[in-house]
Amino acid sequence: MRRGTAKVLVTGFEPFGGEDINPSWEICRDLPEAIGATRIHVLQVPCEFRAAIEVVAGEIERLEPSVVLSLGQAGGRAAMSVERVAINVDDARIDDNAGNAPVDEPVASGGPAAYFATVPVKAMVAAMREAEVPAIVSNTAGTFVCNHLMYGVLHFLAASGRPARAGFVHVPWLDAQALARPGEPSMALATMVRGTEAAIAAALANAIDLKESGGALD
Repeated sequence: MRRGTAKVLVTGFEPFGGEDINPSWEICRDLPEAIGATRIHVLQVPCEFRAAIEVVAGEIERLEPSVVLSLGQAGGRAAMSVERVAINVDDARIDDNAGNAPVDEPVASGGPAAYFATVPVKAMVAAMREAEVPAIVSNTAGTFVCNHLMYGVLHFLAASGRPARAGFVHVPWLDAQALARPGEPSMALATMVRGTEAAIAAALANAIDLKESGGALD
């Protein structure tokens, strides 16, 4: 790779909760190697508290990317959801893949209550919709490993003074996963890959987010 080439790190999780696949990692596997002049690097992340942050932080130190975009499965959601905020709490309803299930514990002891995503959330949603991919701004990343990783990455970047911007996108079940869940929403892999590419391009192109409504009443 040429010295100075811009880089984006995209992460996806291993399967968890009894699933055989995780759409977040399947998306990563199908992403192109580059978008324009920017190289795309992908990383599979363990679905484990603590370990997830450690793995991604190590890759950030190695790559020094300009953008870090993490993906995670949110079964039951009908749209790709660009997360606005991560909160400093772990409250697991199920075990992670190492058998951990923290309840009401901080992601980072002494850390702020929350971090906002530093990528242009609304610009990313607009670009995804322009690519004909259902997408929304989400105001909750949950309290499982997805929120844990989003908060942990933003905390690591803030504490280390690194200039990379970071965010998180939750994705629906794949069509194959929804077969065992009649009536539950799903999305084709190709559609989610297209949406992720659009989100990355928007994150790279927009230093300042759009000033338009993306709020919710609930």
